[in-house]
Amino acid sequence: MDLDIAAVARLTGVTSRTLRHYDAIGLLTPAWTGHDGRRHYGEAELLRLQHILVLRELDVPLETIASIVDTDDPALTAALMRDHHTALLARRDRVAALAATVERTLIRLEKGLPMTTDDMFDGFDHERYEPEARERWGDDAVARSNAAWKGLSSEAQRAHLAEHEAVAAKLARLAADDADPAGAEAQALVARHHAWVSLFWTPGREAYTGLGRMYVDDARFRATYDKHGDGTAALLRDAIAVFAKGLPD
Repeated sequence: MDLDIAAVARLTGVTSRTLRHYDAIGLLTPAWTGHDGRRHYGEAELLRLQHILVLRELDVPLETIASIVDTDDPALTAALMRDHHTALLARRDRVAALAATVERTLIRLEKGLPMTTDDMFDGFDHERYEPEARERWGDDAVARSNAAWKGLSSEAQRAHLAEHEAVAAKLARLAADDADPAGAEAQALVARHHAWVSLFWTPGREAYTGLGRMYVDDARFRATYDKHGDGTAALLRDAIAVFAKGLPD
């Protein structure tokens, strides 16, 4: 087997520029290079490239990929590939579940049928951000939060999600009216928000103020609120800053 760089690019969808980069950093060295400078790849290099691409699909950083694919032990390589295969199957199943969820949503929207929150979020990876949460707030806080959520009935979980959406929607209406964050309406909604958060973790003055800032500074959280209307996250942050002054440290 002998494929030049152009053929490998066509076969795999990896650009020639990326293949040259992989060569430059020592991640994928061609079998040989012709007098014209064209790189050529044999079966061993293509198998290594397959391994690299599998790891890229699993969002593994390049520097970590290098340490994984550099093993010379065929048994270890096979064991690693078996783990990757399991991870890919799990991802396939999750994507299939998400696709089914979206399909059900489309059908119900088109037919005007009701949809429960369980239906809306079936298939989503609820633990995706758990490592980040553990780093930010600690293992104990995350463990207590998970336990509190799992301790709720399905009906209570739906009610908790619905309360958050209701608070966000009302904040959006206030934001559209350029309401005062220190005003009675905004502060009443923040009191509900603090109670909503406190089901899992009761933040004090500094922690709750920091949480409010995060709702604006982190694009993911900002989008959660601003989907209800521009400026919703900013109003929540500013209202939290006022409300938090009355909380203990």
